[in-house]
Amino acid sequence: MSGSGILTSGRVGLALGAAVISAVTVVPAHAADGIGRAPGSQQKPTVVLVHGAFADASSWNAVVQRLQGDGYQVIAPANTLRGIPQDSTYLNSLLKTIKGPVVLVGHSYGGEVISQAAAGLDNVKALVYVNALMPDKGESFTSLSGKFPAAPLAKALKQVPFRNGDGGTGTDLYIQADKLRSVFAQDLPQQQTSVMASTQRPIAQSAFTDKLTAAAWRDKPVYMVVGKQDRAINPSLERYEAKRAHARKTVEIDASHVSMISHPQVVTDLIVSAARGGSGQQ
Repeated sequence: MSGSGILTSGRVGLALGAAVISAVTVVPAHAADGIGRAPGSQQKPTVVLVHGAFADASSWNAVVQRLQGDGYQVIAPANTLRGIPQDSTYLNSLLKTIKGPVVLVGHSYGGEVISQAAAGLDNVKALVYVNALMPDKGESFTSLSGKFPAAPLAKALKQVPFRNGDGGTGTDLYIQADKLRSVFAQDLPQQQTSVMASTQRPIAQSAFTDKLTAAAWRDKPVYMVVGKQDRAINPSLERYEAKRAHARKTVEIDASHVSMISHPQVVTDLIVSAARGGSGQQ
């Protein structure tokens, strides 16, 4: 309804317009009873899904649909992929706006981001890592991954220099388009991975050497998905992380790096388990 339409409707229109404006301006963006909240689901935690490098929030679509169908409020924010300090600070600020308990989920590089962002936040009740990186305080991706042989993805990256508006420069990393399927998502159809290659979002190369200043997994319950066919992160590294973090539940599946796309029900089930406080190895 336009402003002119309200004015020409007389006093009734003015009163209605004022009511509409008032209703819109008092609703916070991430209130507990706001976006994605299904009726009767107030007691369930909000699930926040953080994507990793070369992806965007749409990579969680199939998981979001399942969680919403089960009555969970879900937020899948954009991860800027500019490095741990910026990305974790941004996510931390978002998490502070959410009322009630949160289950925080990270895929790939998103695991690093959630580890730092959730530190000191009492509303984050559990951390779920999906084919993810989980450095400790003082560790970076480079120092952590160096404990195991490099995954094939390491030889399929393309460097692209960029310039910021303030004059600063840097280097973005992309996956070479003709290699994306083989090193990132070999269990998805070729047509789908061709689209992924064209729409991939780069990560700043500096993110690989950023050291974490905090590791929330040290004092929060951890749940882990290990992709046994992961070619972007060595599966042995994922198992090491789960063991080091004393994960309450670890699920191993025959999946590529993007298990939330190829096996969304398995990933959803683990998130629900974390939400319910379940435990035990599988």
